[in-house]
Amino acid sequence: MTDLGDGLVLALPKGRILDSALPLLERVGIVPEADFFDPASRKLHFATSTPGLSLIRVRAFDVATFVAFGAAHLGIAGNDVLLEFDYPEIYAPLDLDIGHCRLSLAEPEAMAAEDDPSQWSHVRVATKYPNVTRAHFARRGVQAECIKLNGALELAPALGLCRRIVDLVSTGATLRANGLREVEVLAEVTARLVVNRAAFKTRPHEVGRWIDRVASLCGGADAA
Repeated sequence: MTDLGDGLVLALPKGRILDSALPLLERVGIVPEADFFDPASRKLHFATSTPGLSLIRVRAFDVATFVAFGAAHLGIAGNDVLLEFDYPEIYAPLDLDIGHCRLSLAEPEAMAAEDDPSQWSHVRVATKYPNVTRAHFARRGVQAECIKLNGALELAPALGLCRRIVDLVSTGATLRANGLREVEVLAEVTARLVVNRAAFKTRPHEVGRWIDRVASLCGGADAA
């Protein structure tokens, strides 16, 4: 394994995207050190089999921040995160075609049976995505009042905090288990390769080489 040194840093998200991202990375020759896979390890920064490249593993929302501020040169992030933060410092050249899900609004089954979203003028929601939510509804003249929660969103309607939520949905099983129905999709979500713009300008050959290698696996899919 290469040492950490002054090479490039790739930020990976914990959670749902990571399992799909690791086989892709292996196909381009990036294999993390053994500690990366050790659940007892407290390390956060890992060497790889590739000289000049190391990995960090952080919360999904934090990937964009690490890349935007140059602490990581590249990363893998869902476009839900990119939409929420909208950092101009981030360039997202590739859709990796993994981590498929959607950002949706859901509400209790009984409420959804009679509700008509086209008639809304004001909506109150609990969400991890207040910026995306407000922008989505503003585009059609609806005022969105957002209550920021970082987890357990499905509890909000049941406990009277808020009747509607906006969250990521994959199969919809968690919504159904909590008596909720998906009524509107705000965005389709996939994972993207993201790059710090300044790093791309100052280290174009190193950064560009990884973009090209990943693009060769993804059919050159453009994330723009």
